[in-house]
Amino acid sequence: MKFTKRNSALVATALAGAMLLSACGGDDDNGSGSEGSGSGGGTFSMFVSEPENPLIPGNTTESEGDQVVNALWTGLVKFSEEGEVQFDGVAESIESEDNQSWTITLKDGWTFHDGTPVDAESFVNAWNYTANPENAQDGGSYLSRIAGFQEVQDGAATELSGLAVEDDLTFTVELEAPFALFPAVVGYNSFYPLPEVFFEDPDAFGKQPVGNGPFQAEEEWVPGEGVTLTKYEDYAGDDAAQADAVEFMVYADVATAYTDAQDGNVDIIDVIPADVIESAQSEFGDRFIETESSQITYLGFPTYDARYADPRVRQAISMAIDREAISEAIFAGTRTPADSFVAPVVDGYREGACEFCAYDPEAAKALLEESGFDTSQPVELWFNAGASHDAWMEAVGNQLRQNLGLEFQLRGDLDFAQYLPLGESKGWTGPYRYGWSFDYPAAESYLTPLFTEQSQPPLGSNYSFYADPQVSDLIAQGDQAGDEAEAIELYNQAEDIIAEAMPMAPLFFTEIQSVHTENVSNVRLDLFQRVVLSEVTVN
Repeated sequence: MKFTKRNSALVATALAGAMLLSACGGDDDNGSGSEGSGSGGGTFSMFVSEPENPLIPGNTTESEGDQVVNALWTGLVKFSEEGEVQFDGVAESIESEDNQSWTITLKDGWTFHDGTPVDAESFVNAWNYTANPENAQDGGSYLSRIAGFQEVQDGAATELSGLAVEDDLTFTVELEAPFALFPAVVGYNSFYPLPEVFFEDPDAFGKQPVGNGPFQAEEEWVPGEGVTLTKYEDYAGDDAAQADAVEFMVYADVATAYTDAQDGNVDIIDVIPADVIESAQSEFGDRFIETESSQITYLGFPTYDARYADPRVRQAISMAIDREAISEAIFAGTRTPADSFVAPVVDGYREGACEFCAYDPEAAKALLEESGFDTSQPVELWFNAGASHDAWMEAVGNQLRQNLGLEFQLRGDLDFAQYLPLGESKGWTGPYRYGWSFDYPAAESYLTPLFTEQSQPPLGSNYSFYADPQVSDLIAQGDQAGDEAEAIELYNQAEDIIAEAMPMAPLFFTEIQSVHTENVSNVRLDLFQRVVLSEVTVN
C-alpha cells in the first residue's frame, strides 16, 4: 500500500524502512530483460487461478482475485518501488493532527468505468458495506479501527459512526484510537470505492465489475476460463495502461500454464512451478525474473481441532521440519528458512525471533511425547491443488514420519477457489499451507490480520482461529505509539507471545520466480507480488 502527505513521523519512517523488492533477472532494471519495442497497444495474456470470490474489492483478500481487482481499481494511495507512500492515487491528501481524526481530500476528475464520478460518498458507502457482517466481506476486519465498527458487528448500527461526508471531494474518518499507519491501511482493497451501480445488484457486479482503474471489464468473468479487460481511455491516473487489453486465463494447474508459456500460448506466469526453477533460468534467459518478496509461507494449524490445540504439538511439528533441506531439494535454494513471523523486508524483523522454527528433531520428539499426541492416526496435510505445492508438502510429511514417527496423508485435491472457503468454515483437519504478503510495509501487517480475534473469518484472514487478548492489547498499544521504535517494541512483544503459541509455523521467506514470453516487455512484480499490468508493453 502507499501513503500520502501526513503529519506522522511513524508512518513516514515505517515506510521509508521498507526494502526495495526489485526483480533481479536479466539486465533490464524494469525486471523484463527485454528492451521492448512496443510503443503501446496490443493484447497480452496472464495466467491466474480461479479467484475465491466474485470480483468485489472488500471481498478479495487472496492473490488471484487481488491481481484482477488491482487491474480494475485504483485506491487512495500507492507505493513506490522503494516502498514509499505516494499520492498518485485518488487522494489529494490524508491529514490528521492527532492520528485519530483524519480528513481525506480527493482529487477531482476521477471517474468509474461507467462515467460516474469517484467522490467521497463512493468511498464512505463502500466502507460501510464492507464493514457490515451481513455482507460477509472477507476484508471487513480492516475497517475495525474506525469508530462504530463494533456497533455494526453487534447489529446496533448499520453504518460506521466514524465516517462522514463533508462535500463531494472530502470525507472525515474518526478512529477508535490513534493509529499513525492509517494512511497506509487505506491503500488496501477493503478501502477501494464502489459506484452506485454496485448497490443495485452486488451479485451481477461481482461478475462484471465497474472500477476506476487502468483496465475495465466490458464482459463478464467466466468461471474456469477468465476474462479479457480492456484499457480504460478516461483513466485519471498517471499509470495508464500501455496495452489495449489483458486476458486473464484461468488454469487449474500452474504446470499446464507453464507449458503453455513455453509454447507461447500465455505470456506471463507470475509464479512458476518449483521443479522448473533451474531449467527456466536457462530456457527463458532475461525473461526469467526473480523478485524479492514480502511473502512468508506458513504451515498453519487448526487450533480449533482438539488434536492440535496443545501448543507443544504445534511447536514439535515446527521443529521437526528441516526448512533448509526442503529449500535445497525442492526450490533450488531459492527459499530462505523463516525464523520470524515478520519478514526481513520491513523494520521490526528480528533474526531468530521464532525459537521453535529452528530444526531440532530430538527436542521435537520429546515435546510431542510430552503432549500425549495420538500418533496412531495420520496427520492430514492440506494444500490447494495445481499450484506446485505437492512436492514440498510431501517433503514435510516425510520429515514428520522420519523425525516424529507420524504417518501423513496429503490433502491437496481442492482448487484454490474451494480451499480457502473450507478453511473459513473450520474444515481443515490438520496442518495447512498458507502464504501471506503484507498489505502495507509494516511489521503490524504480519500480526493483526493473522493473529487477532477480529480478523477471524468471515471478516478476516486468521484461519488458525488463534486469539490471545494480550496479543491484541500489545498490538493496539503499538498502533497508538508515538514513534516507530516504541511501536516496533510493542509489536515484537506481541510476536514473542505468538511465537510461543505457534498457531502457524513460519517455513520460508519467499523469493518469486516468474517468466514471460517474447510477446511482452516491461514485466515487473510490485511489493505485493502483483504483476504491474499497466506497465506491460506488447512487442
